[in-house]
Amino acid sequence: MALAVDRADRLIDEVFRETVHLFSTARDGLAIIGAFYVVKKVINISYNVFSMIKIHVMSRIFRVDLKEKYGPWAVVTGCTSGIGLAFCEELAARGINIVLISRSLSKLSAVIQTLESRFNVRVTAIVADFSEGPSVYDNIRKQLDGKDIGILVNNVGVAYDYPMNFLDITEQKIWELVNVNVAAATVMTHIVLPGMVERGRGAVVTMASGASTMPTPLIAVYSATKAYLDYFCRAISYEYKKRGITVQCLMPYYIATGMTQYSTTLPRPNLIIPSPNTFVRHALSTLGWVDRTPGYLPHVLQMWIAHHLPEWLWMWGGNRLNDALREQAEIRIRHRSGSNPSNQMKTSRSSSAASVSSIGDPVL
Repeated sequence: MALAVDRADRLIDEVFRETVHLFSTARDGLAIIGAFYVVKKVINISYNVFSMIKIHVMSRIFRVDLKEKYGPWAVVTGCTSGIGLAFCEELAARGINIVLISRSLSKLSAVIQTLESRFNVRVTAIVADFSEGPSVYDNIRKQLDGKDIGILVNNVGVAYDYPMNFLDITEQKIWELVNVNVAAATVMTHIVLPGMVERGRGAVVTMASGASTMPTPLIAVYSATKAYLDYFCRAISYEYKKRGITVQCLMPYYIATGMTQYSTTLPRPNLIIPSPNTFVRHALSTLGWVDRTPGYLPHVLQMWIAHHLPEWLWMWGGNRLNDALREQAEIRIRHRSGSNPSNQMKTSRSSSAASVSSIGDPVL
């Protein structure tokens, strides 16, 4: 009996020692995995910090001569105010001649006069309403023929009058969003890119939006069109980078343009919501340094946070934000009209076809 008990004690001791050894080995393994994870995170964070410094600080110290690198002419769509006008002014300040494309002849004439007098560059204009679809491009193609175009800025865009549910926008508005936000950048790139490829140099800059980070409620179609631009730019960048072509997609969040006038807070510039000139000054300095960026350092931080959010949280937050902006818009409509807001909203929606942007995008 004593022998049996002794054997049982030895067996228990052996099992205990093996168990302790097993847990010790597992602990060491987990410690190695944990150390590897920490090192990986440190390297990743260090790389991201260095990239931000390089793109948004060093690029402003060691400025690229855009005229020398890409060519003497730039084409800017949606260029008579807001982001588009800011691009024209910044490019002209760097000695680049400008081809303006927008729908208002009177506004184009005013911009021509301003740019020529302030910057001593050559400026020409093409009148085109991109919401009309395919009919506008033959004339654009003819007028651009023979020009040494080094930079194309696909800026023209249209947005909702203010955030609203999908069924509250008109079918006409849907076609505007597709024709202006999707077709214009695609066809303009198709027109200008062959000459750039032939010369072995050129840059295509396209205004997308932070709204394309993930699907965004209450601006569903707008968000989807901007996601298209992001994918389009990434694909053609891969196709033509070895041919000397820079393709940059700008994905900023809110900018204080005229197209955010429906809100009581968005039109006022601040650190998070820059003015068009501040945004363009920062964004243009990144051209040639990075292909896909919000273009403005505070927006880079916003995008970093957004990329770490689960989709359900982004959708919930986007819906709450846009619902609040919709309420602001409806209050302003009610105050302006002094009438029933639902009737006024119908009027606003029916007139939204006239809101194609010549001033750039209100970007979320």
